[in-house]
Amino acid sequence: MTVRIGRILAAGAGLMLLVVSPVVFAGEADVVAAKARKSGDGWHFDVTVAHADSGWDHYADAWDVVGPDGAVYGTRELLHPHVDEQPFTRSLSGVAIPEGVSEVTIRARDSVHGYGGREFTLQLPQ
Repeated sequence: MTVRIGRILAAGAGLMLLVVSPVVFAGEADVVAAKARKSGDGWHFDVTVAHADSGWDHYADAWDVVGPDGAVYGTRELLHPHVDEQPFTRSLSGVAIPEGVSEVTIRARDSVHGYGGREFTLQLPQ
């Protein structure tokens, strides 16, 4: 009797998983790599983001370059889902970093959870 109830509960749990929207499983956007270099108009960043984009309802929609004091120096808006391109790398140029700042944090955002995934701390080359 106990075994049969266990099987019934397991089957019911499996059915409940099928009913839940896939948006729930996409999670938060993670920054998995980043590079920076000084350029003529400021700093240039190449940032790689991983996120289980599921379409327009849930996708990584931006990443930020953030200073040690929490100031946002630059934001790269991501204007469409990258369902078939994971992880993906996008660039941002012309980022003004104040003199004396030697380290920044890159964070990503998705359209459902906002910020909260894995961040990447980057030492700026001298």
